Amino acid sequence: MKGCFLGVLVLMGAFILAPVNESSVAKNSLANDASAPMRFELLSEGPAEQCGRQCRTWISATGSITDGTVHEFELFANKFDLRGATLVVNSEGGSVLAAQAIGRIIRSLGMTTSVGTTTLLPSILGDAQRATLSPHADCESMCPFMLLGGVRRHVPAEAQVMVHQIWLGGKRKGALAASYTAEELTLVQHDIGTLASYTIEMGGDIKLIETALRIPPWEPLYKLSVDELRDMRITNVNQLFEADTPIALGTVPASKGPLSNRTAAQAPRD
Repeated sequence: MKGCFLGVLVLMGAFILAPVNESSVAKNSLANDASAPMRFELLSEGPAEQCGRQCRTWISATGSITDGTVHEFELFANKFDLRGATLVVNSEGGSVLAAQAIGRIIRSLGMTTSVGTTTLLPSILGDAQRATLSPHADCESMCPFMLLGGVRRHVPAEAQVMVHQIWLGGKRKGALAASYTAEELTLVQHDIGTLASYTIEMGGDIKLIETALRIPPWEPLYKLSVDELRDMRITNVNQLFEADTPIALGTVPASKGPLSNRTAAQAPRD
């Protein structure tokens, strides 16, 4: 009887994750369009006269994580040498499967991940695009799992990292009144399993999944504290750009192949 009760709890937990395969949004100082798919830009710190030879570079990743984001990131990675580069994210989340695929690419390139808002500065002819980086940004839903892909991971104290359950993309609104098929429940259960496996693979802690599963889509997202970010190993270094040895490392996995053939309405999204 106890086993049956636990099974029901797991099934309920599968229901209460975020949308499984539809685009989420991200606040974007770069594009000012929260509904835009994630875009990537390689930027240099500015103004140049202030930082001189110490100007830092980073990749801004702003917007929602869609299935198409994986291909866009692959194209971007082929265009630039991103090995060991720093990726700064500002996102409201998105596709469960896409976030994991991007996280694995990030890990294979030995990148650093962080949370921040990028603001472009007026361009000067002949100079690289300059920008400023603010720690005031959000990383929601599947975004924290994408962050786990970094070998070095840093979340500034001013940033907000928030989680909730994954859910079927087409049924997040009105989740309580919607009906669900056995196939849909199976898809959600499967994606919870893959997300848990991915979290451990990346060196994260299963407490991240446990915490997310407590927050249904009709409730406000749960903000992780600084201590929780450390405890769940989302943050594993003390400083973003300065040299710092990671506290914990996950494996460097081989490519898991292409995303499944599910439609956006079927697959769970964050």
